[in-house]
Amino acid sequence: MLFKPCTPSLPVASRLSSATLLAGFSILASAACGHAQSATSADTWRLAFGGGNPPAGYTAVQPGMDYDEKRGFGFEPGALVRNVTEGSGHLAADKPYFFSVDLPEGNYNVTITFGGGNAASTTTVKSELRRLMLENVTTAPGATLKRTFTVNVRTPRIAARDGIAAGSVKLKAPRETVQEAWNWDRRLTLEINGGKPAISAIEIVPVGTPTLFLLGDSTVCDQPGEPYSSWGQMLPRFFKPGIAVANHAESGETYRDSLARRRLDKVVSAMRPGDTVLMQFGHNDQKQIKENKGGPFTTYKGEIRSHVDAIRAHGGVPVIVSSMERRHFDAGGKVVPSLRDYADAARESAKELGVAFIDLNAMSKPFYEALGPELSKKAFAEPEPGRIDNTHHNNYGAYELAQAVLTGMRASGLPAAAFIAGGYGHFDPSRPDPVALFQVPASPTFTNERPLGDEANQ
Repeated sequence: MLFKPCTPSLPVASRLSSATLLAGFSILASAACGHAQSATSADTWRLAFGGGNPPAGYTAVQPGMDYDEKRGFGFEPGALVRNVTEGSGHLAADKPYFFSVDLPEGNYNVTITFGGGNAASTTTVKSELRRLMLENVTTAPGATLKRTFTVNVRTPRIAARDGIAAGSVKLKAPRETVQEAWNWDRRLTLEINGGKPAISAIEIVPVGTPTLFLLGDSTVCDQPGEPYSSWGQMLPRFFKPGIAVANHAESGETYRDSLARRRLDKVVSAMRPGDTVLMQFGHNDQKQIKENKGGPFTTYKGEIRSHVDAIRAHGGVPVIVSSMERRHFDAGGKVVPSLRDYADAARESAKELGVAFIDLNAMSKPFYEALGPELSKKAFAEPEPGRIDNTHHNNYGAYELAQAVLTGMRASGLPAAAFIAGGYGHFDPSRPDPVALFQVPASPTFTNERPLGDEANQ
């Protein structure tokens, strides 16, 4: 979906200094050349689809090759695919399917060759848990097209490094160990989707690119099933190859949980100098007030400082993001604030600590108000007919909020903004993309189980 960019009109932190920006570019360039990776050239895969003899250096993949640990790749259960040998040949399907390849933790460039048959094709690619990577890639009849994206693969293991003890992330069972297991295994799982998907080859190469880490709650994390989605899941689609988005957010969590479950330890242990960490908590932190365990201007700010200090100590670039509002309108069609204190505390922390700040809370209000009380329902998840989840977004809402985050990144002068794809990073939340034109295909996985979090504030 390629919308015409709008003129920016949004509140963000003041732009970083030129010296900081140049230093950041220098670090990113160095990191791209010298990142230590557990992956090696032995972890390169070149796979050919569509039947016939594969090109030199490629391994042929046939329909019916379900994932096999000894083989190291294959289709996940339920894949209904077929070879189309006309033209140069490709793999076709009438429904979305999943394909997995064994890979160690690290960043990878994935190049997919689309098309190859005598008919036009339209393909969307998502990775791991519904991370949008490539959107509606089209090929004309008889034509092929190569597109590349950079993806992150991770496991729960935490390597000992610079004062960080070895161990593992304390995953939530069964949510992360079952429903979200694809986010933590030693495989890259690709979802091939679209109106008429057609692929003829996949090449996977380990790379030492910079990483954009995400920490946050259910509005940021990789949601396992429709109709739920998050801006963190949509974010990879808006970056050029050369930077990987590693989403370590999780439903129901707070800054305090990030520390206790060792998610922050995992991020800083994997981080390299110049990597960026976006942090957005607030929705669940409100529970601490009810439980008499802190508040926005005390413990919340202290936990933000702990994150910023740890990220800086390992050469990273911390970025504080305020939480978007919930869907709640007054009689005049204006959003009723529910997170004002936490947004203010986040803004104060950024100023006091001298870090970049993206005011997603402020940007979410004109977005919702532009849609209005009724149409704004189309930006939020509807797990059952007529039951709107006023906290969690659907694919459209997440797609729009991701563009707001990108715009905040660009306006804050973050070095990672250099990787934003052309035409993006200039989003005006008061002029969102039309709901009717949104065309990202839904994934085949569905759940009516609400993401973990504060039930009282849905």
